[in-house]
Parts: sequence; structure tokens; C-alpha cells
Amino acid sequence: MDEPTLRLTAFITIFGCMALAQAMAPRRPLRFGYRRWPANLGIILIDILIVRLLFPAGAVGTALWAEANGIGLFNAIELPANAEIAISVILLDLIIYCQHLIFHAVPLLWRLHRVHHADCDIDVTTGLRFHPIEILLSMLIKLSFVIALGAPATAVVIFEIVLNGMAMFNHANFKLPEKMDALIRLLLVTPDVHRIHHSVIPTETDSNFGFNLSIWDRLFGTWQEQPRLGHEKMSIGLETLQQAPTHNLFYMLRLPFQGKLGQYPKPDHQQEKRDV
Repeated sequence: MDEPTLRLTAFITIFGCMALAQAMAPRRPLRFGYRRWPANLGIILIDILIVRLLFPAGAVGTALWAEANGIGLFNAIELPANAEIAISVILLDLIIYCQHLIFHAVPLLWRLHRVHHADCDIDVTTGLRFHPIEILLSMLIKLSFVIALGAPATAVVIFEIVLNGMAMFNHANFKLPEKMDALIRLLLVTPDVHRIHHSVIPTETDSNFGFNLSIWDRLFGTWQEQPRLGHEKMSIGLETLQQAPTHNLFYMLRLPFQGKLGQYPKPDHQQEKRDV
């Protein structure tokens, strides 16, 4: 099976399983439910088309090019193939964690990333809802590190499938048994872990940045075990956009360009502390 077919098959399978799971065992009631899906799926389709148009070779093609030209760390040193694959997947996951942190910390990048956080519900489609410009920047960052690492093409295929699948898994609105969640979160980011990151409370929004391995949040001090108000009562989205048409495709596309150019659109953490 070729790489695009493998990735598409994995995407459809995981999306279908997560959609079925959240329909059968929802974690919390959704305010808007399936009414959000046309816009969320619409922006996903735009993202896919733009990436395919501008980066036809994708990350795997970039890895093959780096290997053919002897560029990157793993093309300069000798390690067992399995070690190179494992280390590459782990390091790429760390890079995505750091990228996520930066997209929250830099005002201009947050303007793009808040399209993802503006969803007032969280389910499997939220995990794929990103502004096209953010997707392009993310792709450039990913390609840069694939080249720098000299990551094997096999590792890149594995990482792309895992990243996409975990994004759908940890945004899905389904309930894991409590003991199973406690066990899985020792290694991986579960839906209950990542949901906290989509809270309207700023200190919770700025926690649990990981998409795959939970170790990065624990290691770098951004881990939060539970939401302040509990999973059933917590509010999802951004406080300043609760009444905005955030589930309209055209609103989502223009959201990063609204407001003054230099205005940092995040709530003030100090104000939050004063209000507690």
C-alpha cells in the first residue's frame, strides 16, 4: 500500500471509530453538536487541498530527498534503523509540543491558532480544525526539522499517522473508563487530559499542550490533572468569542485578521487571578 493510501485509510478508520465512540458514549453534552461539522469539515478540506497544492511531496518526500542528499543528523551518523525511527518519532513529537507552546505564546501566531480554540464544543472534528495559514506554517516547521534530523521516511510516515490519529482521539467527546484513562495518561494524552486545554479559563488553556506523549507537559511544567470546574461543568472555547459565530466557515477564515494588528487577543492571566 502506498503512503497516501495508507494515510487516507488510517484517517477514515480512526475518524469513523472516534465518531462512533462519541455517539455511543459521550463524555459531556454538546451545546452545538453536529451543526458545527459542516464548517469544521469545510476548513479541513481547504487545509488538505492547500497542502497538497503547495507541498505535493509532503514530509515523506522531504525525508527521502534529505536521505538521497545525505542531509541531516541521522544521515551523518550510524545508528540501527529501528533506533533512528524510534528517536525520530519521539523528537518530532517534542517539536510539535514546542510548536504548540509557541503558537500560544506569540501574539501573531495565537491569532491563527485561536481558530482552533474558538470551537465552543470539542469533539473529533475539533482536532482537525486549524486555519490554513497555521497549517502552512506548521508544515514548514515540520519539513525543516525532518531535514535537520534526517528522519527516515518510515519514521515520518509513522509520525504523520500517529499525530493525525492522536489529534482525533484526544479531541473526541467520548468517555474512557476512569481506571483506563488513569493508566493511558501515564504515557499518552487522553481526551480528558486535552479537554482541559480547551477550557475558557486562561490558565487551563495554557496547560496540557501535548498531542501524543504526555511526558512533555509533565517534564516542562505545563501539566494539569483535572479542570477546576470538572469535565461536565467546564466551558469550552474562548471567553471573548462565546457569542461569536465561531462555527461559520467564513468567520473562521477571517478571524485571525480581526481586531487591531498589534492587539494580543488572549485574556489577562493576572486579571483571572484577581477574579478568583
